[in-house]
Amino acid sequence: MLAAAEAPQVSVVMPVHNAMPYLDIAVESILAQTFQNFEFVILDDASTDGSTERLHEWAARDPRIRLLQEKRNLGPALSSQRVAQAARAPVVARMDADDVSYPRRLEEQMEVLESHPEVGVVGGLYDTIDASGRKIRGPEAWRLIHPASVPPFGNGPLMYRREVFDAVGGYRRQCEFWEDHDLIIRMGSISTIMIVPHPVYQVRQSPVSTRFASEQRRIERALDLMYRCRQRLEEHRPYDDLLDAPKDDSARIDPRVFISVGSIALWSGGKPRLFRRLLRRGELRPEFRTVSALVWTAWASAEPRSLRAFLRSLLLARRLRAAFAIKTSGPVTWPAPTLVHEGGKRQSARRPAEAFREPALGRSPARAKAAQAASVAAE
Repeated sequence: MLAAAEAPQVSVVMPVHNAMPYLDIAVESILAQTFQNFEFVILDDASTDGSTERLHEWAARDPRIRLLQEKRNLGPALSSQRVAQAARAPVVARMDADDVSYPRRLEEQMEVLESHPEVGVVGGLYDTIDASGRKIRGPEAWRLIHPASVPPFGNGPLMYRREVFDAVGGYRRQCEFWEDHDLIIRMGSISTIMIVPHPVYQVRQSPVSTRFASEQRRIERALDLMYRCRQRLEEHRPYDDLLDAPKDDSARIDPRVFISVGSIALWSGGKPRLFRRLLRRGELRPEFRTVSALVWTAWASAEPRSLRAFLRSLLLARRLRAAFAIKTSGPVTWPAPTLVHEGGKRQSARRPAEAFREPALGRSPARAKAAQAASVAAE
């Protein structure tokens, strides 16, 4: 176990807001890691469900836990930034408070960083579990062979070198509810990203999920911004100007938002009832994204069990195809989308004493549409 005065190799950071009853298993999964040279920085973001008291109990039991507290709720983006900035180690691993890290997660990701000095970010595939801990979806390795504007992992199984995080400025408040994808894409513009091609983590989909438990209109507007920024990425255009643009709460939103929001309820075993809301709020046009959203929301409202079965069969087919395409058990490089500054200049950067790769070239419009369609259908 790491002595209190010893500088850790890794800082595991975890923001917490009302994470009961899953908080204990999340904490235990980190403390039981095979890699033990870490500090565990936990931010209690003004919890009101007993999480605060439970975290104090954990901190009293293990000296590796460093507990921070906020009296006013910061929200997902600002709490992520706050706890990440408190890390003392040169390598930071993220943990979400209702998820589970497999025992060798830190060990495997650290091996990638130690073997590949040019790598600044390491992700991992993950299993999806429900509120009871039952696995409801396996790893989606097919995402590794489909370059896209969506990283194949999010906050949970994320590990990065602190200097890369600092170089891009960390999380951005404007990207609330998709701050992890925005951060990963920006870190990928100055550093190589590698992914462990098997599950190192479990993502829980339950009513405790931050997205599920937050105000619906706020989530919808945030995800609409995410989809508009993705569109810019696929067109090789910058999206920073969209982040500070005036918000019109009455404007209609991307139909895919309703699939994204409904997916949490669907995979949690619920029945999403979003079809009428899509008709009222969605930007409906004669195109694939509208048709897919109409079909998905109508199907989910009428017969969620058959929709889950259909999506599982679709994912199984993709996993089988990926198994033939991915011939290695070692880490896989993920080509992050090219970021473009105003004026049309592609972003590239180099660290002192260590050259990072240039950003990966973007996709053709045809491949972009195909990957986009696949992503919508799988969510």
